[in-house]
Amino acid sequence: MNRLIERHRGIIDFACSSLLRRKGKNISLVLVYTLMVAVVASVIFFVQALKREAALILKEAPDMVVQRMVAGRHDLIPLSYGEKIGAIRGVGAVHPRLWGYYYDPVYRANYTLMARGDGGPAEGRVVIGSGVARTAWIAAGDLLTLRSAAGDPTLLQVDAILPDSSELVAADLIIMSEPDFRAFFSFPAGKATDLALTVANRSELATIAAKIVRQFPDSRPILKSEMLRTYESVFDWRGGMIVVILGAAILAFLIFAWDKATGLSAEERKEIGILKSIGWETGDVLLLKTWEGAIVSLTAFLFGTILAYVHIFFFSASLFAPALKGWSVLYPRFSLTPAVDPYQIAVLFFLTVVPYSVATIIPSWRTATADPDAAMRS
Repeated sequence: MNRLIERHRGIIDFACSSLLRRKGKNISLVLVYTLMVAVVASVIFFVQALKREAALILKEAPDMVVQRMVAGRHDLIPLSYGEKIGAIRGVGAVHPRLWGYYYDPVYRANYTLMARGDGGPAEGRVVIGSGVARTAWIAAGDLLTLRSAAGDPTLLQVDAILPDSSELVAADLIIMSEPDFRAFFSFPAGKATDLALTVANRSELATIAAKIVRQFPDSRPILKSEMLRTYESVFDWRGGMIVVILGAAILAFLIFAWDKATGLSAEERKEIGILKSIGWETGDVLLLKTWEGAIVSLTAFLFGTILAYVHIFFFSASLFAPALKGWSVLYPRFSLTPAVDPYQIAVLFFLTVVPYSVATIIPSWRTATADPDAAMRS
């Protein structure tokens, strides 16, 4: 056992010295390799972190949201629907919700307006998200000017600004009283934007949704699990879009790796010939080249993964965050909580490290099995 350990240690030391003799070539290789790993890992980390944030946000979402559809579009739902849905067995509570969107032509930003009944702001007052305050340059105690659906200017006093910790979900939010909301949008009485349902037994969600559709054919129940799947699909699609955009850089690296696999340089072939002539076996040569490839690929993988981690979780993915978060004038500012999936790290490892390691073994095996004199003369 000790002899085997000493043999491997000697081969590793020789592999390190061999790499250092060609340090210029190997440093450039590691830099390109690291950059490729960092780009792909950044996309993986960012998408995974956004999925985690979406899952945490949706923990507080209602078990089910019921909308009314007219001509395939979301329409206002009568409050009478809520009374009848609340009578369905298994439904715990039904809460009508009032919310809508407002486009501010001055700042070219979209706001989300929401009405709160109990515990909400008084009439003529609002609570706004930090993104709205930052965009409109207002603070608590100032007046917020909006133009109602009837075209009349509406002055609302800002009671408070929501904390920065809620910016991911409330950056564009304006909370007002129900009378102000209905007056601002000319919202008809007896109707709501949608209904939020609480269900005691989560396993009955699909059954309750089917009952709602049978009773109200124009309704559309949306389960919490469906909301989460929608977010995941959107983030996966945007992550794939970034990878496609960067496909040229990834393809260039693959061509580089393939060129590495097609043959060794004259210096490397000469080195293998010398090793064979002084008594090295073919297995020793292959082990040497395996260690060389492993050192290069593992170094690039380690530095690329660390670089991607710092880019995403310390610099908020500044290089391609707009492409993944979507276009908006009013961007939320938030720090992503590190969320690294071991399965995705393993996939990244096998996609980047294993192909390169294999690419270094094939030409080495061809040279190692050839005549040492021919290898030294090449």
